[in-house]
Parts: sequence; C-alpha cells; structure tokens
Amino acid sequence: MHKRTKIKIAIFVLLVGMACMFTAVVTDHWAVLSPRVETLNETCEAAHFGLWRLCKKHIYISSENYVEGHGCGPISLPGEENCTYFRHFNPGQDAEIFEYKTQKEYNISAAAISIFSLAFMILGSLCLLGSCTGKGKGRDYLLKPAGMFFAFAGICAFISLEVMRQSVKRMIESEDTIWIEYYYAWSFACACSGFILLFITGIALLILSMPQMPRNPWETCMDAEPEQVE
Repeated sequence: MHKRTKIKIAIFVLLVGMACMFTAVVTDHWAVLSPRVETLNETCEAAHFGLWRLCKKHIYISSENYVEGHGCGPISLPGEENCTYFRHFNPGQDAEIFEYKTQKEYNISAAAISIFSLAFMILGSLCLLGSCTGKGKGRDYLLKPAGMFFAFAGICAFISLEVMRQSVKRMIESEDTIWIEYYYAWSFACACSGFILLFITGIALLILSMPQMPRNPWETCMDAEPEQVE
C-alpha cells in the first residue's frame, strides 16, 4: 500500500477518534448509579453523570419492571429528570448533589485532563491542516508533531477515564452514599474508543512520517533518500 494511502487512512481514523472523544466530553452518560429499591409501586431515584453535570431521574418501580437484587432502574425507564451542572472551580457546592467534599478532587482532575486532551487534538489538527496545505519537506515534517499531539491526546483520555473510574468506585464503596449498583454507559464507551483510536493512530502517523528504512544492509538512514508524501 502506498504511503500516501496509509496516511489518508490514519487521518480518517483520527477523525473518528476525535469525534468519539468530543462526544464523551460533552455528554453525561459516563456512569449510571442506582440506589436500593425498598418498596414496590413507588418512585426511586437513579442518576447518571459525566464530567460536567449530574442528572437524577425519578423512576416508578412496579412489580412488572422490578428485578430482585437489582437497584433502581434501568435508567431507560420513563421518569422525571433533573440535571445540575457541577461547579468544579467554585466553593460551596451542595454535598447532597454529588458528595462534593469527597469527590471534588476526582472530578476536577477528570475534567481538566479531558480539556488537555481536546487541546492536544486541536494542535494535532492544526499540524495536519498545515501538512495538507504545505509543500515539500515542510509537509512531511508537520506529520511528526501531529502524531505526537494525537498520541498525547489519547494518553490524556486514558488518564481521565481512570480518574473517573476511581471516582465511581469510591462512591460505591462509601458508606455515606445511597448508591449500591453502577455500570458505565455509552459516553464512557466513546471515551474508551477515543483513547484507543487517538493513541494507536497517533503512533502510527508518527511512524509513517519517519524516513524510510534503508533498502540495503550497508545503507544508513541518513544515506537513504527521503520519501516524499505527495
């Protein structure tokens, strides 16, 4: 396969990865939390949240949709929903909304790292744009920082995922919360997909931008003629 075709495929995969990561950052279905169901034919309060806000949903639990041993839900059942944005950088947040005192550090970290991931994606995109519009050696050179920026974006996405996972784990294990059950939802899956696509394809783009390997054993990389990407 021609080098130019490989780079085009890498750019397409990076676009998909950026779309997945952006979707994960702006949506609030990273995790779903459920409390214990005490009685039937009454409403219970489940929650789902992302990096920026928490949504609580009042769900009516009847004998038809109740599963013994499970918490309130599923979250897809109809009910009244109320969403509240996290005040990450403002003191005085109500602890009842999201266990502010114990979870603030986790959410600040996850949100801040996700912003770094978006920043790296923007820088990588600018390098790709310069590579597509440039000519000669400058065109090839910009592919190297582009690959590095996208790989860094993938690493930031992974760290944000791990911080969020630890946040959910701590909430479930805490005796001060009502949540007994949780699962990761589609926003978390988008972030996982974004991490994998950005990191692997960023490394691949970096490798593709390197000088070609020597064709003969006695050649060095400096002796080999540079391969231009047309």
